[in-house]
Amino acid sequence: MGASLRYLSQSYSMSNKKVANLLRDIATEELAHLEMVGTIVMQLTKDLSTDQIIRDGFDTYFVDHTVGVYPQAAAGVPYTAAFMQSKGDPITDLFEDMGAEQKARTTYDNILKLVDNPDVIEPIKFLRQREVVHFQRFGEALAMLRDDLDSKNFYYYNPSFKNGCR
Repeated sequence: MGASLRYLSQSYSMSNKKVANLLRDIATEELAHLEMVGTIVMQLTKDLSTDQIIRDGFDTYFVDHTVGVYPQAAAGVPYTAAFMQSKGDPITDLFEDMGAEQKARTTYDNILKLVDNPDVIEPIKFLRQREVVHFQRFGEALAMLRDDLDSKNFYYYNPSFKNGCR
C-alpha cells in the first residue's frame, strides 16, 4: 500500500511525462501486490481454530481484526502515511523508490527463508522478482532524467533558491 501511494503521489510532481507514467504504472502494479499478499494471508488464516490462533500468537490481532487483513508490519506496527515519502525532487524521489524496492525484496527474501508452503513460496518468488524489475525501472528513469537535470545545472544552481531561501 505504501509503495502504491508513494509512487502515485510522486507522479503528480514529476515533470518528465515518461517517468510520471512509469510511476503510475508501478503504483498500479503495487496495488496488485497488495491484493496477492492479502489473499495469501486470508487463505492461511480463514480456517484457523481458536486454539491455533492462540498457539500461534495471533490472539491480540484476532481481538481487534478477527482474521481480516489489516495493513501492518510483521512487528505489529499499523500502516501509516509516514512510511512513504514524496519530496517533489525527482532525484530524491527516485532514490527513495529504489531503496523501497530493495527493502521489499529483502522482506520477500526473509519470508522465503521462513516458509515451506509451495502455495506461499511461488507467489512470493514472483513478487520478489517484480521488486527487482521495479528497482531496475527506477534506475532507468534516473538515467532518463540525467541529461535534462544536467542541462539545468540542477545541483549547481536552482532558480527557485535565487537570493537565498525564504
